[in-house]
Amino acid sequence: MSTVLKPHYFAAIIVTTAFLALGWGSHQSYHTHTYHSAEELEVIRLLAGDLPESSNALFAGSGLCSGCHGLDPEGLAFVTPEGWNVNPTDQWRASIMANSAKDPFWRAKVTHETAVNPQHQGVIEHKCTSCHTPLGHFGMLAEDEQALYGFHEAMQDELALDGISCNACHQQSPIGLGSRFTGDLTFVSDTLFGPFGGGKDEEPIFGAPMTNFVGFEPVYGEHMGKSELCAGCHTLITEAINMNGEIESGLYFVEQATYHEWLNSEFASSSPSLRRECQSCHMPKLNTEVVISSGYAFLQPRGPVSNHFMVGSNTFMLEMFKNNIELLGLSATEAQFDTSIAYTLDMLQNQSVLLTVDEAGFTNDTLSFDVRLENLAGHKFPSGYPARRAYIEFIATTDDDEVLFHSGALDEQYEVVGHDPDYEPHYNVIRHEDEVQIYELVIGSTSGEVTTVLLRGAEPLKDNRLVPRGFSMQHPAYDTTSIAGLALNDPNFNVEAGIEGSGTDNVTYRIAMNGYEGNVHVTARLLYQAAPPKWNEEMFAFNTPEIDLFRELYLAQGAAPVLIDEDQITVTVDYITEQQKPTIALFPNPTNDGWVRIKGLPADRRDGRALYAVYSINGRMVASGELRNDNDALHIPGASGSYLISIEWGGQRFTRRVVKL
Repeated sequence: MSTVLKPHYFAAIIVTTAFLALGWGSHQSYHTHTYHSAEELEVIRLLAGDLPESSNALFAGSGLCSGCHGLDPEGLAFVTPEGWNVNPTDQWRASIMANSAKDPFWRAKVTHETAVNPQHQGVIEHKCTSCHTPLGHFGMLAEDEQALYGFHEAMQDELALDGISCNACHQQSPIGLGSRFTGDLTFVSDTLFGPFGGGKDEEPIFGAPMTNFVGFEPVYGEHMGKSELCAGCHTLITEAINMNGEIESGLYFVEQATYHEWLNSEFASSSPSLRRECQSCHMPKLNTEVVISSGYAFLQPRGPVSNHFMVGSNTFMLEMFKNNIELLGLSATEAQFDTSIAYTLDMLQNQSVLLTVDEAGFTNDTLSFDVRLENLAGHKFPSGYPARRAYIEFIATTDDDEVLFHSGALDEQYEVVGHDPDYEPHYNVIRHEDEVQIYELVIGSTSGEVTTVLLRGAEPLKDNRLVPRGFSMQHPAYDTTSIAGLALNDPNFNVEAGIEGSGTDNVTYRIAMNGYEGNVHVTARLLYQAAPPKWNEEMFAFNTPEIDLFRELYLAQGAAPVLIDEDQITVTVDYITEQQKPTIALFPNPTNDGWVRIKGLPADRRDGRALYAVYSINGRMVASGELRNDNDALHIPGASGSYLISIEWGGQRFTRRVVKL
């Protein structure tokens, strides 16, 4: 990633060069020289750019952090041996986290909730600002524990508008982490926790400059790399409000529980080989060492360092940020948002869900296919805010591109064609084009009606979001991560070979051929929408300045889905030979070691030799050979990635995509 210097940075370089050469040649002298001159401090202010430099009773703005942990004009700090600039400030500033307070969707939703329940406005806004504007919210509480922090108060507070910035994470206390939820966060004043300085043989942190300049002592905090750090905001449980605006005492709704979903997964395993913390995917470490502060030439590199792109799944909002930087008052550039979008797409398309499609047979003029989805994430997919949904698009065509079957098409308003008035049920078998598999959370109100008013939520009417590998209905966290609706009756939802915890779902598509003979080309796709039209209908019936602005931006941008994964297969319908055609299975898929077994080919091979070829995703053949026995195996050489395996016998061909991990 390259960084473009603004014009005033060139003056900053000259000044910074001077203070880097002040003679800190040894560790014996640096403890006595931790101040900066007025000129040096001006450099730090210039580098802060549009980031706030003020402080309140508890926190400091990210502008004060960026002076040492942002772009180093001298090119010494946060630069890898390969020359990549990995400073956390510029990575963070184009993230959803950095812009949580300026998110027009969030702002619109807060005013929607208070418009529906105006008598609870103070409490609603106080809760919403705890996670989206934590520096303002908890800074105010440090002065007055009984006060309510309002939405419009936050909009006038530059530290609140700093979003989920440096101190919101690095000042969190380790006490009670993993047991505090719904924005119930605790912080340590005058202390900043980090990942370095804790090892037995590791050099202590040189903390005097941070203590002197910004008033915080940097110390090692093991909890900075633990999933529990994320629990306070990524588990939100609310009390239900009925249609009369009254709180239903004792009735709660789990609006989101990403942390609990992680607990109920293989990723939270006590086995070191299986366990993966939230940060390992969303803030992956770079296997390199860098100097972690500018202005101190003697500092030794440390590593590994974590990326601070805070990668999630919301390219929709990142695109909206990028297209409205000035209007929304954002500090990141278009190029920085492009980088965040690229990382987000990579996570969505390579670390979220694996889709495969296989022929499942031909009987009674009906051609069947199985679409298998495997959740690769350490939580449900989609997870988080309940607007998000994923759906399968399944298309079957002839050689002449005539459509034989199409489930999951979108109309011009980006809504799924055939969507039921309330919500689409979960399917195990799909026979008609207006039946569409949609993975989503549907909220039911206290009166049992579908609602998108979060504070009216009382129960999930449907929750068939793909659960993570290792998920169990017997887990202690199941009460906050439950499956709801017809997915409970689906024998293969999170079950394979009769064993729970596969993190998979299998959907069978049965297509009437109506006498058609010839090739059938099938494409199955999993697509994802962060803010689908159906979710916004209820909110767009209201008018507030925030709703009106988001509606305008939303209609201008649209809600085009993101492709998560796809697979294709071609079969030939022949009414004479189809009944004798074997069904071929390849397993395991994905494969860890590259070995794949083939099941279903005729054992005696009287219908001809069975030959195979393995192709890389760009079409280059990497292996070939003959399969001699049923349940034979072949090996995929080369690096990890997607490969196509083609098997040919007796004039028939079977092609399947396999992923090598």
